[in-house]
Amino acid sequence: MSSTALTETTLRERIIADPDVILEDRDLMRALIVANEKSMGSNIVDLRGIAMERLEARLERLEDTHRSVIAAAYDNLAGTNQVHRAVLALLEPLDFETFLRKLGGEVAETLRVDRIRLVLESPEGKDPALDRLGKVLRVVEPGFIDTYLTRGRDTSGRTVTLRQMAPENGRIYGQAASWIQSEALLRLDFGPGRGKGMLAMGSEDPHQFAPNQGTDLLTFFAGVFERSMRRWIS
Repeated sequence: MSSTALTETTLRERIIADPDVILEDRDLMRALIVANEKSMGSNIVDLRGIAMERLEARLERLEDTHRSVIAAAYDNLAGTNQVHRAVLALLEPLDFETFLRKLGGEVAETLRVDRIRLVLESPEGKDPALDRLGKVLRVVEPGFIDTYLTRGRDTSGRTVTLRQMAPENGRIYGQAASWIQSEALLRLDFGPGRGKGMLAMGSEDPHQFAPNQGTDLLTFFAGVFERSMRRWIS
């Protein structure tokens, strides 16, 4: 027996013993189907082959969807963990100065944003005693926050606003305004009789914050931040 015949015999025996080797190989099955269609001639339509092609296409779409769902779930879990770590960091400080420094340092790093600014409205203007906290805290005149959030348009205010645009001025981010390309703005409510507040998160990445993204985690973070701030304001 020649070596070619021996090889064919061995291959045949292996296929008979374990046919799944061929059935699970998509490229090999496609080649066999094409060969079968050629043997039948051009005047015969192989409905089974057409059905298999459609099933393969559907399977590929399902696999792509499956991968997308897994990736989205992973991103959501990673985002949830980030926000939880940031919340724990906010609960640690025992004084307001440390609280703000924590906000601009560890919390910003945890949330992976380039700048965080706490904006507070006050009719009395900026208190000179707060100058040392100027890197994180911004004190502005009443009405500034609504104007900044809505860009002067008469629109209803949302708790979280995500947008891709460079700030029009440096009132919030200072010199960093020249390279901030997207931002998340969290409207803060400190309770009746207290001034308005806003937490601004700026990023150099224009795709980090966009209007079509979900805001559930940031809304939760804003709620925790409001409650943390109330103890300092009181």
